[in-house]
Amino acid sequence: MTLPPEYQRASQEFEKFMVDARDISGLATTNMAYTMVQGVLQAFRRRLSVRDAALFANVLPAVVRAIFVADWNTDEPRRAFEDRAAMTKEVQALRSAHNFAPDTAIQDVATALRRNIDETALDRVLAKLPEEAAQFWRA
Repeated sequence: MTLPPEYQRASQEFEKFMVDARDISGLATTNMAYTMVQGVLQAFRRRLSVRDAALFANVLPAVVRAIFVADWNTDEPRRAFEDRAAMTKEVQALRSAHNFAPDTAIQDVATALRRNIDETALDRVLAKLPEEAAQFWRA
């Protein structure tokens, strides 16, 4: 079997996603955007069952998928979806001394993700998840 294209182009696709996340959020560097992206992915993951998180991960680009599952404590209690402001505070709490995520972080990452993913596949998976999951990724 040949090397799948999603792995051949993983670095380039990730760089494009990170530049989009940086630009949409108004951050100065992709390093600043990384903590924001990681925080958004972790905040979402905390609200899903392992089964639902695996379904979601399968539609993510390779490197974003790796960030989504990295350092995952599957024994952590699942959190309820809250209003966007509360979940944004959670995103901003990740490495807070080095976190520049704006108050629009979730929407910004959702917009960047949708620009860099098969939106039909994403929406198909989100339709299988709790209703709040689709709201979370609404750009």
